[in-house]
Amino acid sequence: RDGVDHQRDYVKIAVVTDPQLMDRTSLHLAPKSLALEAAQFYTDLYMRRAFLSSILPFKPDVILFLGDYFDGGPFLSDEEWQESWSRFKHIFNIDMLEQTANIKLYYLAGNHDIGYAAFHSHMPEVIRRYERAFGARNYQFTAGKVDFVAVDAQTLDGNPQNNVTSATWNFVKNVSEHPSSNPRVLLTHIPLYRPGLTACGPYRLSSTINQRINRAARDNEILYQNYITENGTNDLLESIKPALILSGHDHDQCTVTHRSKYGSVKEHTLGTISWQMGNLFPSFMLLSASNLILPAGSMPEEAISTKVCFLPVQTYIYIWYLVLFVMTVLIAVLWPTNGVLFPHYLGEFLKNIRSLISSSFSGGGTKLKSEDEIYEYEEIWDAEGSMHLIKKTFKVSSACSSESALVERFVLVVSACTMLFRSQQVVSEPMMQSQRLNEVEDRFNACLDQDDNEDLFNILHVEINLQSQLYSKRLLLHLSF
Repeated sequence: RDGVDHQRDYVKIAVVTDPQLMDRTSLHLAPKSLALEAAQFYTDLYMRRAFLSSILPFKPDVILFLGDYFDGGPFLSDEEWQESWSRFKHIFNIDMLEQTANIKLYYLAGNHDIGYAAFHSHMPEVIRRYERAFGARNYQFTAGKVDFVAVDAQTLDGNPQNNVTSATWNFVKNVSEHPSSNPRVLLTHIPLYRPGLTACGPYRLSSTINQRINRAARDNEILYQNYITENGTNDLLESIKPALILSGHDHDQCTVTHRSKYGSVKEHTLGTISWQMGNLFPSFMLLSASNLILPAGSMPEEAISTKVCFLPVQTYIYIWYLVLFVMTVLIAVLWPTNGVLFPHYLGEFLKNIRSLISSSFSGGGTKLKSEDEIYEYEEIWDAEGSMHLIKKTFKVSSACSSESALVERFVLVVSACTMLFRSQQVVSEPMMQSQRLNEVEDRFNACLDQDDNEDLFNILHVEINLQSQLYSKRLLLHLSF
């Protein structure tokens, strides 16, 4: 494997694990069913957006995948496996990145890619298929002044006589026999052994998982395991002597400290990047590897720094979408038709009132009683939504229209108001509204017979005020519902 050595103080490495692309084994749905394809689409879309918008903007020099790329890798047909491989390359932009000289890609095998030890002797084609696409399962590379050792953890606890298991331990032995002055980072998909109920740190949301190993009855090979066995863990720590351990498999965050005869070493188990793998808070890790030789007396772990980065909580986003959709449907179905149109009618009513008042009392004024004075009325709206007319006076030098013209003007205004109020009877209480308008007309007729112009103004003022209050109350009533 080619190393990475950039002329900076550190090398930037992005670490991603457990995308586990959904397939027919994930939800027990029929292949090519609408439900399965919808789940695949939205899961793939989330990871692609996260990778392009959250990981690549950091401009990493190395992108490291810690395994479990396909959910049902060992059980997929060649055609299904190739389809999942194409999706994986699209999500993580593999073709483009492989053509980029300044970004290196490294892959680690996971149990969902090649299975556990029990699969290897009976399904050797699974491993060959994986290696054709992703490359070797055991290897090491250098980034800056830090060595990374990738180990196929699925084969560590298999039968020592098995070729796959013996090949992995031979690789570990070879690394041990060639010590390096650089600090080492051990990469393993399955986490190392830890005692039951070991605390995992503040970032973990799910309960702690204890060791569990299932073995096949026919040959006692491992069918499933949560952690590498205690013996395998001790042998790895003593052979590799890592300054840091990175693992996946668990789908949730866990930080523990292992102790060996060479001292203590921290292990970071990284959570999944997928929002469909049981973790509400998908994540990835940014790792900085020193590009400088450490001064004498420095601790090896000083050459490495890590930071867990969390992605948007897609589950909560979709829940909010669903809640808002249900609310929208309920409002559209249950909201009364006249209630929906009420703001429109109210706006038209207020607009017409303003127009009538403006045309009646502004623009030169209307002659009232005194030939030396003319009045204008200014509309004032109070906090309760009621309208009041304030009379303003000013002197004029010449006489205006006659008394009969004034009365004729009032009749036109009252007729227009009457027509306007009747047009608004789409709201409640139409009979009461009609009776009220008839009473107003009778009072106007009586005033006209008595030539009482001042009373005409008072009637118009009171009626407009009452109508404004009525519509304000109805508006508040509709808004409260």
